[in-house]
Formats: sequence, C-alpha cells, structure tokens
Amino acid sequence: MNKGKKIAVYCASSTQIDEKYFQDARKLGQLMAEQSITLVNGAGNMGLMAESANGCLENGGQAIGVIPTFMIKEGWCHESMTEIVETADMHERQARMAEMTDAGIFLPGGCGTFAELMELITWKQLGLYLKPIILLNTKGYYDAMLNTLHQAVVENFMRPVHADIWKVAPTPEEALKMALETPLWDTSIRRFAKI
Repeated sequence: MNKGKKIAVYCASSTQIDEKYFQDARKLGQLMAEQSITLVNGAGNMGLMAESANGCLENGGQAIGVIPTFMIKEGWCHESMTEIVETADMHERQARMAEMTDAGIFLPGGCGTFAELMELITWKQLGLYLKPIILLNTKGYYDAMLNTLHQAVVENFMRPVHADIWKVAPTPEEALKMALETPLWDTSIRRFAKI
C-alpha cells in the first residue's frame, strides 16, 4: 500500500542528547521499513540521522541519503545507506529532499533542522511545497517553537490558516500516520500569503 512512498526525515547529528530522542528516531525508521516506506535523510553517520537510518536498514527497509560533497569529504557520510545522492551544496540538498519525497517528518534537531523546517513552512505558505510537514515532538522539544509560531499568528505576521501548514505528533507512530494521511496543501491558499 505504501510501497514507492518516500518520506524525508530531518533531524540532528548530535550525539550528546537524551536517549529518548535516539529511541524515537530508531522507532520511526523501523516503522517506515515495516510499512515499505523509503526513508530519505541527510546521510549523516552520527546522531539521530544515523539512528533513524539504522532503524530502517536493520529492519529490511530502504534509506536514501542526500548529502553535499563537502560533508562527504569531511567523512560525515553514512556508508551503509541504500543509495547516496551527492549534491553541490546545502541548498541543493534541501531542494532535492523536498522534491523526491512525499512528506517531511522533523525530529528534534539544532540550527540546521530549524532552518530546513522554516524553509519548508515558508515554501508551503507560498504554495511552492504542498506536502505534509510533521513535527515529532519528543519530550515536548518543539513546544517553544510552536509557541513562537502561534505568536506570529496572534500578532498577524501569519494568518490563522497558516497554522495548518504543520502537524504535531507526540510519538513516531502518530508522526508516520499523519505523514501518510494529511492531505496536500491547497495552492489557492497562496493568495493569503500576504497579510
């Protein structure tokens, strides 16, 4: 039923984080493998990037890594990925991941993950990206960011309709379900991009 589907998993490469984050990353990868969904991530060989890919690969799934050339040269590439897509830079990496997948699930991460999330939200607000954006809110990690986004709506920097751009899930199971079931964004909402 889900064969052929690909979901981008955005997350941290940090290793100095709480074990619960690793558990949820691994579980998400495992669930994707079990449902024949290809995992696409940044091909990192550490942190939640590696953990999510390993959870998928060790359960018979497919994992595609999209990584810039400079990161490969630094030795940061996960060598066991099913496929590696090499890009010229970070911008191409983001565009390729968005283009080749059916949804994006955001696990906790740092500035790189935040940048990817905000860019996808912006693209979706403008009708340039129509796919589901799901935040896996492990341990309430994204609560502060969600409050900031809510404040942007309250203060009229975004319209109330834009709060539907993203969905929030407390568990890997719910995140994957939302990624598969959330309908595509309506491009007609583009007219509301300007406040």
